Amino acid sequence: QVNTERAEVSIQGVNHVEGGWPKHVDPKNSELTTRYREEVEREEAYTKTVQRLGSLVEHYIRQNNTIDIYEEYFEEEEEEDEEEEHPSAKTINVLRDPNTIKRMATHLCWHPDANRAVAVAYCSLDFQDSRTDMNLDSYIWDLAKPYTPELTLKPSSPVVTLEFNSKDWHHLLGGCYNGQIVYWDTRKGGLPMEMTPVEFSHRDPVYGACWLPSRTGTECFSGSTDGQVLWWDIRKLSQPSERLILDITREDQLKKALGAISLDFAPTMPTKFLVGTEQGIIISCNRDAKTPPEKIANIFSGHIGAVYSVTRNPFFPKVFLSVGDWTARIFTEELMDSSSIMETKYHTAYLLDVCWSPMKPAVFFTARSDGILDVWDFLFHQKEPSLSLKVSNDPLLCLRTQDNGQIVACGTRQGAVTLLEISPGLCTIRKNEKTLTSTMFELEARREKVLQDKYRERQLREQERLQVKPEEKEDPQEVFKQAQEDFLSNIKAEQRRR
Repeated sequence: QVNTERAEVSIQGVNHVEGGWPKHVDPKNSELTTRYREEVEREEAYTKTVQRLGSLVEHYIRQNNTIDIYEEYFEEEEEEDEEEEHPSAKTINVLRDPNTIKRMATHLCWHPDANRAVAVAYCSLDFQDSRTDMNLDSYIWDLAKPYTPELTLKPSSPVVTLEFNSKDWHHLLGGCYNGQIVYWDTRKGGLPMEMTPVEFSHRDPVYGACWLPSRTGTECFSGSTDGQVLWWDIRKLSQPSERLILDITREDQLKKALGAISLDFAPTMPTKFLVGTEQGIIISCNRDAKTPPEKIANIFSGHIGAVYSVTRNPFFPKVFLSVGDWTARIFTEELMDSSSIMETKYHTAYLLDVCWSPMKPAVFFTARSDGILDVWDFLFHQKEPSLSLKVSNDPLLCLRTQDNGQIVACGTRQGAVTLLEISPGLCTIRKNEKTLTSTMFELEARREKVLQDKYRERQLREQERLQVKPEEKEDPQEVFKQAQEDFLSNIKAEQRRR
């Protein structure tokens, strides 16, 4: 037994009167308080007291600043220990589609308020999906209560993409499978506040929708595979305020337009945005241009298949990353109308989504159709990912990281959203990392420019050679016969080699 003193505790209220005002001065009357303060400040005792207390406070401030109590003496040693840490990730939770008939998790968006929740768009992108009784709902999940959705969103058509408004957290923008734009106010439940009329909406599914950093916080724009980018104001969704046809021939014809399958908008470049198309071309657009053809500023090619995702680097906005076919490619806007400056190896599976790390400038994540999440760090490995993790047996369709880069959410074809916690080495920026990444991008851009110049010189020499050489009319039969002989000789040579 231990004999301890028992302390009795009681809770009592305190009668607090604002300031030390005399009875004849009403603290709510600004004129009386100002007059009384001026009278006090004119007194000699007040001036002497302030001078005496000021010198005393200054003495203690200087004393505190002499020694930094938060100084770290072993910072370098700690960094060396972190470098030795092996990259890793662990699953912390799985959010599953609560419906019996599973749909694809097509898009993820973290809540701007400290990423406490995540909005997931559920939709079947299979053309003319014949399954009946398919639910149309999408959900907002609270990470503190992951077993049931915090809010059920009830659109009239399945939602392909969702985006929170960074200015007004309660506003949520959605792009529907039937081409409509819809928005919710989460304070007023899961029913849409308003949606665009079908006759003025997109004709195909809306694969991208972004909020614009306007003064009102109500403007947004959307892109679809019907070849159009439309601007909207949620205060008046009866018709779009502006329209852009993605015709790279700059003839502004809808029949020649390329289908937009991904969008990217960075608030650091408010007049520019990127469009990834079904045809493998990335279009850099400038909204401030005077005419629609001039709004299509630059064209970047390099992908064979559709560009499923395109995103700007948060540290270097002129550098952007895209995925399409079997590779991820890095482009820079300093090289206009050029191919990529860097790219990953060709995978056996399709790459379906990509996102940069918000904390490390050279780290990005790719989602593959074989259910593997790859983490790339180009400062350490250019040919292989730093970490490959088998997340699911189903294809990973979408992924997003939290603002601190610690948690990555991956959505699958069966509607499961897996939350992964990344090791500190992959989400903590180190000394000179930003400078090294910038230098690497500059060197690769310079190398690509040299190769482009050499290619143009070769083309010019070839044109000059053709102009000097007299034109000879080729006989099609002779050309065919020569090609046939070359083909057969190559086969025989290969047989002899084997």
